[in-house]
Amino acid sequence: MLTHKQLRYFVDIVDAGSFSLAAERLYIAQSALSRQVKEMETQLQVPLLERGTRQLEMTPAGRSLYADARQILRALDAAALGARQAQRGIEGTVQLLHSSSVPLSPVLLGALRSHALRCPGVAIEVAQASSEHQALDIAEGRADIGLARAPVLRRHPGVGHAPLFDEPLVVLLPAAHALAGRARLRLAELRAEPFVALPYRERGGLSHAVAELCRAEGFEPVGAQVRSRKWSQLALVQAGFGLAIVPASMAAQAPAGVRALPLDGEGCRSGVLVLWREGGPRHALALRESLQAAFAPSI
Repeated sequence: MLTHKQLRYFVDIVDAGSFSLAAERLYIAQSALSRQVKEMETQLQVPLLERGTRQLEMTPAGRSLYADARQILRALDAAALGARQAQRGIEGTVQLLHSSSVPLSPVLLGALRSHALRCPGVAIEVAQASSEHQALDIAEGRADIGLARAPVLRRHPGVGHAPLFDEPLVVLLPAAHALAGRARLRLAELRAEPFVALPYRERGGLSHAVAELCRAEGFEPVGAQVRSRKWSQLALVQAGFGLAIVPASMAAQAPAGVRALPLDGEGCRSGVLVLWREGGPRHALALRESLQAAFAPSI
């Protein structure tokens, strides 16, 4: 029977892309790793890795084992964590994801604080992930709850979603920009302006929404010379590289030297979805309910 150590070594070798790099990361001899893989192949009576190739490649059996081993190792890690938490009186941990365009606003932080007070035995671990990747992470058990910008284009079985809130989109401009003195702007006025976050319809989330709005106005956004789809786009606007269209909650955290102007036009709003794994842990679903209750007036 394969051991936990063998599964861990095999996954580490594949993730590293070579025996030598895996051995360096694990602080063990490369020969020891090779011996473990050979023992696994002997037990299973199938080859797991291709020999004689310049790059590390898995056989069909190796790919199957790799996928299963990752799930087994995650389950074992979760079981060990659950046991330690239970001993300390912690009921469980909720893995909460949010995209960079869904900042930890005062309303969101207030909802998390209220939930934490009601459920003192539940820990909440917050991390960032793109709107498109959150559903996959939840489906595969790496996360419990997601806060994603609509639309999420790729659906995964067993992952539920519901509107949480929506808010206006605004345009961020350098304070010295010629349009910065205006009270409001129309999207069509931005057709010749460089965007520091170039939107794409294929990506889903905020990127998809902005690309669709621009397309409806008859133009494709022009990319700035220096671009970013992450939080750093605010700094790029401040530095004068171009403009960005972002949700109001994100604009509220823009640095000094950036002007936020309302956008006129139909559909210049952005929605946030809450994602969850159907049949997931009770404490995770309780957090989803708390978030929905906190934002209910805005739906």
